[in-house]
Amino acid sequence: MSKPLTLAALANASSHETSALPCKALKISVFGELQVAQSGQTQQLPPSRKARALLAYLAMTGRPVRRERLCEMLWSIPDDPRASLRWALSRIRKVIDTPDIQRIQADRERIAIDLSDVEVDFVTARSLLFDSDRIISAKDLSTIANTLSETVLDGLDYAGEQDFETWLMGEREDARLMQVNALRRLATHADLDPADRIKWSYRWLDLMPFEAQAANSLIADFRATGRFEEAASIERRFRRDTRHTSVDLVPDYKQVQRLTPPANIERPPRDSSRRWRLRSQTISFCKSDDINIAYAEVGEGRPLVKAANWLNHLELDWGSPIWGQAFLACAHERRFIRYDSRGNGLSDWNVKDINMEAFVADLEAVVDAAGIDRFPLLGISQGCAVSIEYAARHPERVSGLVLISGYAAGWRIGSTPQERERREAVMTLTRHGWGTPNPAYRQIFSQTFMPDAKPEDLDWFNEFQRQTTSPENAARFLDAFGDIDVRHRLRDIKAPTIVFHARGDQRIDINQARELATEIPGAEFVPLDSRNHILLESEPAWQTCLDKAIAFFRKHDI
Repeated sequence: MSKPLTLAALANASSHETSALPCKALKISVFGELQVAQSGQTQQLPPSRKARALLAYLAMTGRPVRRERLCEMLWSIPDDPRASLRWALSRIRKVIDTPDIQRIQADRERIAIDLSDVEVDFVTARSLLFDSDRIISAKDLSTIANTLSETVLDGLDYAGEQDFETWLMGEREDARLMQVNALRRLATHADLDPADRIKWSYRWLDLMPFEAQAANSLIADFRATGRFEEAASIERRFRRDTRHTSVDLVPDYKQVQRLTPPANIERPPRDSSRRWRLRSQTISFCKSDDINIAYAEVGEGRPLVKAANWLNHLELDWGSPIWGQAFLACAHERRFIRYDSRGNGLSDWNVKDINMEAFVADLEAVVDAAGIDRFPLLGISQGCAVSIEYAARHPERVSGLVLISGYAAGWRIGSTPQERERREAVMTLTRHGWGTPNPAYRQIFSQTFMPDAKPEDLDWFNEFQRQTTSPENAARFLDAFGDIDVRHRLRDIKAPTIVFHARGDQRIDINQARELATEIPGAEFVPLDSRNHILLESEPAWQTCLDKAIAFFRKHDI
């Protein structure tokens, strides 16, 4: 059954361009069961689930894919993968090709679908939600949110091998995050009154049960409509479920009125709270090679760029008890720019390369897209190595380096056979258990990242990691970190540098930080009294790091 209103129609209705988006002859819908419509007529799909999975993968990927890769994803060896692939292609040609238009493009090496006259609703939804030049009405946003609530490629679970399952899990997670984006917009939409916003706030909180901003939105709407008992009930439930007594929830009805922006103001005034920072940040996309990289900007003033680290999510990390306060400090009187590297967050998950060269390319793409010429770089963990490599390649652009919990050489370099074996075992556990509801697998990382964190903070980080990337990509990141080596670049750094490291860091030994400070000319070294690889805002070491970083910026006027 075709949907009553396509996302392409919404794109046309919401567009501020002189001409609307062109009408596409072929429409492929992946929300719910896979559907294809040719000039308005629904096409009969092949009964083979693998053929339908192949069609969906090519349409959603939007680029040429090697035949070997498709065989690996969809067929096991006994199936004669190459013959099965040829058979499946012949079936989907009948669905999307016409006598005049050959959309399947195939040679001996690669296969692709020519999407020049094809609308894929998943791609359109992403464009609608993240195109900053387009204002979407509450009515159209509700249609988008309802569409996004349908399961992506419903019925195609286990249609292929493990790699296909991993890809499908990642696409469904992307759809969930797009739905969160749409619900957040509806729950804070200026054209809706509080009574109308309540249902959207409910759905937002249901998807993001640990997100204080979602709880605040629902509490504020209940209080604004005089439903104070229900507001109190939501607050009690949120504090109980998160086991967090210090979250920044709206304290009373007068405060709600003060924080709610007037209807004629699209963006709230500058405010020190995290919830307004999240609302006022601008998320954009740029290309790193052929990969979509999501980056965000917030605040005004001199730029400060943060290199990506393990792991990031532009929409989720503002509410973090771990990152939130640090990002707030970074955005104070500065234009703070950060991004999700390939393979996690809002950036593309299904990528060929996750390695050091790709990490640097992502940073280069974001900086160029943001249009900034000279800036200080903030690196955390492996983000330090990425920052060092970038600064060595582009000394004219980097005005300073702030390196926290970093290293120059990955875990494979100079480690004992026992250490390498332990790391390999962790990667195996990650592939098998990362995406499960049981947080035990992710606790491996949380506990070593933050041994002194409160239980509720560890719980938040466990859930955050699950939502941020797929099991396969998490393992690929760990594998890539082992091969990092920028030791030969340290003497090439020209920018003023300050190196912070916790004395008791259980993931990266402090001697690796001393190597950075020793080899980078003129670098300042600041040891911190902490055992945490990720500094917590509740510990004195965090404030020491902040104070020293501010003094460093002032000293070098950057």
